Amino acid sequence: MGISIVVTSGKGGTGKTSVTCGVGSCLAAMNYRVLLVDMDVGLRNLDLALGMTDRVMMDFTDVIYHRCALEEAIAEHPQIPNLFLLTAPLTARAGQIDRLDMLSLLSTARAQFDYVLLDSPAGVDTGFELSICGADRAIVVSTTDPICLRDAQRAVSILQRQHIPIHLVVNKMSKRLLRKLHTNIDDAMDSAGLPLLGIVPEDEKVPVCGGLGQPLILHARKGAAVGYYNIARRLTGTRVPLHRFF
Repeated sequence: MGISIVVTSGKGGTGKTSVTCGVGSCLAAMNYRVLLVDMDVGLRNLDLALGMTDRVMMDFTDVIYHRCALEEAIAEHPQIPNLFLLTAPLTARAGQIDRLDMLSLLSTARAQFDYVLLDSPAGVDTGFELSICGADRAIVVSTTDPICLRDAQRAVSILQRQHIPIHLVVNKMSKRLLRKLHTNIDDAMDSAGLPLLGIVPEDEKVPVCGGLGQPLILHARKGAAVGYYNIARRLTGTRVPLHRFF
């Protein structure tokens, strides 16, 4: 039985979808079967980040409403074996989707995949609540910006009420801040109140690859790609020193 992990943040712009793609790609490269689920109903973009728009024919509501089986709705990445996508509907609303139906879908997915990563929409409204309802663990993505950390705390407070184990990923860490790594990370951890899962350095290749619809690990072996890889390894239980970035 696999594990479902919701990747969330308190606000937009933290790079949550990039982290989902990056970590999921690395887990797949480590020979785990990985399903990425876009939970942003009506505003999906995970298919764009993966370059899989032309491969997506069904969405998760087609599975929920028994229009097709999960195996028919998912699409495998054309360049990364073991990496699959299940996208969100464009025309529905999150409030229209029953949580029990989502729980049933995730139960089926966990039986077929080692890791199911749920890319949550920004904010803490109905879409966020749908995203976390079937999660076994949560990754909260934030930058060291005080506004991002404050919004992350809002997400954390809701996740804690659900008794979901939560970890922090600090994203877009600049080289300047890396020189003061421990001070800034300690501040971020204190502000968010979370154990640290990993740090992803700021990397100009991330938006470039996102615009091209290409996962970063296909083009880089340093910078953010190392950050994603280290996070993936920690999720599998491997102990990895925090300071390895380049």
